[in-house]
Amino acid sequence: MDPFETLGIARTFDIDLAAVERTHRDLSRALHPDRYVAASPTERRAALGKAIEVNEAWRIVRDPLRRAEALLALNGVAVGEDREPPGDPEFLADMLEQREALAEARSARDLQAVRRLAHLVQQRLRDAEAELSRGFARGEVRPLLKRLGEARFYRRFLDEVSAIEDELAA
Repeated sequence: MDPFETLGIARTFDIDLAAVERTHRDLSRALHPDRYVAASPTERRAALGKAIEVNEAWRIVRDPLRRAEALLALNGVAVGEDREPPGDPEFLADMLEQREALAEARSARDLQAVRRLAHLVQQRLRDAEAELSRGFARGEVRPLLKRLGEARFYRRFLDEVSAIEDELAA
């Protein structure tokens, strides 16, 4: 499935999320099962299938990492964590240090330290997304796999931060 085609938008990394959300809402409204009550079973199934496709397209397009994966796949680049180039040793060592610092902050129940680490990694994720944007704009697709892999590390780190914040706030 091409999520961009499904939503009727350009195949680009930089999108107007608010406009795409409105498009998604309009399509969802048009495909809502209540509109097909009097339709034949075949038409109802087709509308339901299309509604599912529209919702999945929206889930992909609204997430920068999934959007990057979709664009890479549409450009013939195999995607997935197992297909990304090995991480740069310096990057991996830095992420290990960040994770150790996060574990120490968690053990100490130091919510401020957890938030400081999160802020640092959020900035790195924004930088990675900006680099993805620039790379797609220039048509430099294949080199983006490495940056996408780094962005995945950042996202997982931030997911862990969220869990720790919930734990420490309880």
